[in-house]
Amino acid sequence: MHAWLCENPTGVDALQWKELPTPSPKAGEVLVQIKAASLNFPDLLIVQNKYQIKPPLPFVPGAEYAGVVQAVGDGVTHLKPGQRVACLPGTGGFATHTLAPAALCLPLPDDFPFADAAAFIMTYATSHHALLDRGQLKAGETVLVLGAAGGVGTAAIQLAKAAGARVIAAASTDEKCALCERLGADASINYSKANLREALKALTEGKGPDIIYDPVGGELAEPALRSIAWRGRYLIVGFAAGPIPALPFNLALLKGASLVGVFWGDFAKREPKAQAAMMAQLLRWYAEGKIKPVIDQTLPMAQLKTAYAHMGSRGVMGKLVMVND
Repeated sequence: MHAWLCENPTGVDALQWKELPTPSPKAGEVLVQIKAASLNFPDLLIVQNKYQIKPPLPFVPGAEYAGVVQAVGDGVTHLKPGQRVACLPGTGGFATHTLAPAALCLPLPDDFPFADAAAFIMTYATSHHALLDRGQLKAGETVLVLGAAGGVGTAAIQLAKAAGARVIAAASTDEKCALCERLGADASINYSKANLREALKALTEGKGPDIIYDPVGGELAEPALRSIAWRGRYLIVGFAAGPIPALPFNLALLKGASLVGVFWGDFAKREPKAQAAMMAQLLRWYAEGKIKPVIDQTLPMAQLKTAYAHMGSRGVMGKLVMVND
C-alpha cells in the first residue's frame, strides 16, 4: 500500500508519499481499500499541528473516505469483505488502504458513488445536526448561510430547503453566489461587494433571518448577529476565517436570540442512537435526490499537495475529492 505520511506536522510540504506494509485488522477493525477521500479544513490544520486532535506520529491524514472492505477483525458483524463503506475516523484517508474502526464505517448501497460517499458524512451530518437538531428549524423560517459555497455551506443550503426553509446564501464572489442559487438558495449576498446588514434588511423586510448558520466566524459574525430576527438562533459551527469573534452579549439580549454551539463530533459519540437515525434520514434524502454533495473537482491521490494548495486559495466550491485508480 501507499500513503501520505506525516512524520513532522510542520505543514503540507512535509508530507511524503510512501510505500508501507498493508496492515491486518485487529478486533473491531476493518481493512478498507480506499477509492476516494475528501479534503476538509481540519485536514489542513492537523498537518500543521493546529487541530484540537493531535494523533501520535507518524500518521496518515485524511479524515473522511469511502471504499471497499477487504478484511474484518474479530467481533465485526455488521460489515463483510466486499461491502462498500464511508468512514470518518479522523485520519488514514490519504492512502490506498487503511485500518478503520468498524463502528465508524457507514454501510453504503451498491449504487452510491464513491466520490459522493467520501464527501457526504462530515458536511451533511454537521449541517443536519446544526439546523434540525440544535437550530430546531421549522418550515417557513428564513436561514442565512455564511460561507455558503463551501462544503458545509452547500450542504446547509440543500438541507434547509429540504426542510421547507427560505435560504439566503452569503459568499465572497458572484460565481459562488450563482452556485448557491443553482443549489436552491432563494437569494444570495456577495459580502465582498454588499453591506451584509443592509442586504439582509432588504431581503427580509427588516425582520432578519430566523437562523444564522456560521461556519466562518471572523468579521462577518457581528453584523450577522446584529441582523438576526426576534427569537433567532445563531449556530456557531466553526471558524474557517481564522479569528474567533468576540460577540457583545447584549445583542442576544435585545433580540431574545440564542447563541447555539454545534459540535457534531461529540454529538455522534454521546448520542449514538440519534446519530444513527440522522444518518439513515440523510441516506434516504440522498436516494430521493433531495441532497447531493457538490464536488469542486476530483484529483488523483498522488496530487494531494495540489489539492491542499487549491483549498488554501479559498477558491473551492463544495468539496475536493482525491481518488485512487
